[in-house]
Amino acid sequence: MMNENLKQLDEAYELIKQHALLDIDDSKNEIEILKHPQRLVRVSLPVTMDSGATKVFEGYRVQYNNARGPYKGGIRFHPEVDEDEVTSLAFWMTIKCAVADIPMGGGKGGVIVNPKNLSKQELEQVMRTFARAIAPVVGPMTDVPAPDVYTTPEMMTWFMEEYSAIVGEKSPAVITGKPLDQGGSLGRDKSTGQGAVYALESLLEHTNQENKTITVAVQGFGNAGLNFAELAHPQWKIVAASDSQGAVYNPEGIDVEQLAAYKNSNKTVVGFEHTTTISNEDLLALDVDVLVPAALNSVITEKNWKNIKAKIIVEIANGPISLPESKKLADKGIVIIPDVLANAGGVIVSYFEWKQNLNNEQWDLETVNARLKEKITSAFAALWSYKEQYNLDLRTAAYVLAVKRILEAIQSKK
Repeated sequence: MMNENLKQLDEAYELIKQHALLDIDDSKNEIEILKHPQRLVRVSLPVTMDSGATKVFEGYRVQYNNARGPYKGGIRFHPEVDEDEVTSLAFWMTIKCAVADIPMGGGKGGVIVNPKNLSKQELEQVMRTFARAIAPVVGPMTDVPAPDVYTTPEMMTWFMEEYSAIVGEKSPAVITGKPLDQGGSLGRDKSTGQGAVYALESLLEHTNQENKTITVAVQGFGNAGLNFAELAHPQWKIVAASDSQGAVYNPEGIDVEQLAAYKNSNKTVVGFEHTTTISNEDLLALDVDVLVPAALNSVITEKNWKNIKAKIIVEIANGPISLPESKKLADKGIVIIPDVLANAGGVIVSYFEWKQNLNNEQWDLETVNARLKEKITSAFAALWSYKEQYNLDLRTAAYVLAVKRILEAIQSKK
């Protein structure tokens, strides 16, 4: 993962120099700072299992860069978590926060564990042990974690309780993604999908397509994909959706609410009435206006990129398109709203939650969404300006903007 990240860093740095976007002294080689995390914490987590036996889990917290503010990024519980993955994700968070222009840096955490194999009590002990282990390096003004893969709002409460016990006072701002009654923010549950909707609206407005009938295929009908589809419908026509078992398609449009209810009952979208069952690969190749990869990384690769017919791709998933193929698709005229903007709604509302906690406030949903829309539309406008002015695709524009902002912050501290 990091190899592709470093390529994008180098490309962005060269473009910043080429277009004189920042006063850079080549002899200082400041870009090297962004090629390495500032801190990697590896911890052992001894936990007493329900059987009475002790089992030791391994966890990580990567603090990539804090030039723009406290480290920010989720904690994932997954059996395949490793140091390289967590480092790459922490790098992405650094870029994402800079693109969104929120005053935070990038971090990420992970524990090597399969939550499905643990009882709730065992899961709680793993999270509480992890919280105690990394407590010395986190804090409201230092590093603010959040939920990620297989971690939940309730687990964020466990983390907050452990940290609060250590510092001797309730500290809700140490972590975000909490339940509402524990200091969570309204709008957080649908923020990733909502942010993606605002990003797509911005693109359609910039390309004078806001009044056009837009067809959309959503690859991945999980949390973020489902929320996007619900918020996008009926503004746009959702014609296809998929999960791990397959996809459904109706060129006349799909009732998203009914599909969500069907999936909730049947654990899959496959078989939904008035649709044709197709494969996930077939969905990716549909002739639609907008394709939304919202599930896994690397779903569009060297093997299938030539099959893509969509005119716009909205990357709700992290890294759904391999970097070389992203360039090829852009060269074909396909506009890609990159993941570092398309799925930034989650971290933006996490920032809002942190800000509310620090100020002992509770914003209403209308305020949260209005401020989220302002952040997304402002970020998109900045990317579009770079795209038009310097003839860049939106992903490259995002990296140029982010790296410029981070280097400015680094320079300002010297």
